[in-house]
Amino acid sequence: MSTTLELSREGIGIELRRGIFDVEVDGVRVGSIEWHETKEFPLEPGRHTLQLRAGRYRSRTEAFDARDESVVSFRCHGAMVWPRWLASALMPSLAISLARR
Repeated sequence: MSTTLELSREGIGIELRRGIFDVEVDGVRVGSIEWHETKEFPLEPGRHTLQLRAGRYRSRTEAFDARDESVVSFRCHGAMVWPRWLASALMPSLAISLARR
């Protein structure tokens, strides 16, 4: 049995932190995502972690449980307001937002 991770890259306004984001599940790169894309990644059921990276910038790590034959959905985007964009120079984990839907 398997489940699906659905990841959408969308936000309101202009992304200040642009480019391609690498998608990591359990610390392993499984693909990438660009602005206005939605991608699906197959997963085994169980406990997983999700993190996005773009060079030295990253999202916070999100842990989630995946049940058999379910879809786990997340939304992500780069920094969209200049204070967060500026702060991400000192705290790279602020550069990419990641939230469960």
